[in-house]
Amino acid sequence: MKSKEKVGIMGGTFNPIHNGHLLLAQTAQEQVALDKVLFMPSGNSYMKENVLETQKRVDMVALAIKNYPDFELSMIEAQKSGNTYTVETLKSLTEQTPETQYYFIIGADILFQIEQWRNPQQIFQMAVLVCAVRDDYDLDAIHEKGTRLAASGADIIYLNMPRLDISSTDIRARVKSSQSIRKLVPPEVAHYIEQEHLYYEED
Repeated sequence: MKSKEKVGIMGGTFNPIHNGHLLLAQTAQEQVALDKVLFMPSGNSYMKENVLETQKRVDMVALAIKNYPDFELSMIEAQKSGNTYTVETLKSLTEQTPETQYYFIIGADILFQIEQWRNPQQIFQMAVLVCAVRDDYDLDAIHEKGTRLAASGADIIYLNMPRLDISSTDIRARVKSSQSIRKLVPPEVAHYIEQEHLYYEED
């Protein structure tokens, strides 16, 4: 019997995508033995305001992952009109490819928020959670939360993740104040931000 293809999902606004996102995807791929990782920029986010237009964020993701043969751009959320919900995305994916096992790659902060998402129990049924745990987190709190989620049906894999202090918020602030971001994002993304004059007028 053929084993299921193991596919990771990296979702987010990617406003902009940065080296931390790429490192998380690489770490998940290596530690969970994923066949590939889908990078899935959001369309309209009901949780975040003042997000850069979808196409520019998609362009940056495409540039960032083009040299990684096992990373793919997924437009399933970017092309959806209206708010996007993880549970609906996973339903669409599992209907299209029922033979695939999906792994939803998250930071530890999401572990503490996911119960507030739409239909978390259904998310747990359709995907394994792959949680990045950094050394600056309270490991006892994370594992305690994970145990509670497991009681609701969640299957959680914890990644050993090096600490990398990069955030999209910080990158946008650095661009606005004319500071270099070249160590924080792939060179193609830095060039695109400069070329398109993005984030210079951030409030």
